[in-house]
Amino acid sequence: MFIQTEATPNPATLKFLPGQVVMEMGTANFTAGDDAARSPLAQRLFGIAGVAGVFLGGDFITATKTPDGDWDALKGQILSAIMDHYTSGEPIITEAAQVQVPEGAEEEGGVVGQIRELIETRVRPAVAQDGGDIIFHGFQEGIVYLQMQGACSGCPSSSATLKHGIENMLKYYVPEVLEVRPVE
Repeated sequence: MFIQTEATPNPATLKFLPGQVVMEMGTANFTAGDDAARSPLAQRLFGIAGVAGVFLGGDFITATKTPDGDWDALKGQILSAIMDHYTSGEPIITEAAQVQVPEGAEEEGGVVGQIRELIETRVRPAVAQDGGDIIFHGFQEGIVYLQMQGACSGCPSSSATLKHGIENMLKYYVPEVLEVRPVE
């Protein structure tokens, strides 16, 4: 198995591409080892001292290091843990945790539907390229609430991406949008 590694705009996060499907559907974000009970892979990665976060995308895994973590020391350990996981035959996510319905999925019509479609078709693929994901949390009184995950969470450029990139695009295509705000 050959696993490629890519830098992300977030210096605290690296993207690992195992050349295989990671998540069949959706994404999974783990910000602490205690959150990783539903993912044997995430648990394995949190077992490495210096790993502060794990994000699972369609075909990639991002690992976020602690502030004192050193990529020279961590990278090999993470690569080894990913290889060990794939050869173990264990699932990435336990069966009981596989399907999650996105928040507000029932509100697909009108403005919310337009916003969701733009996020799915234009924003999410670009954010995934950087090792992250973006989650729609709601639309109220002209304000779109979005959450950045994976490499994009805590990235120095994430607020600029939200304000200048995503907000401008949404305002252009959906005049009802007045502002985009992050959800932590």
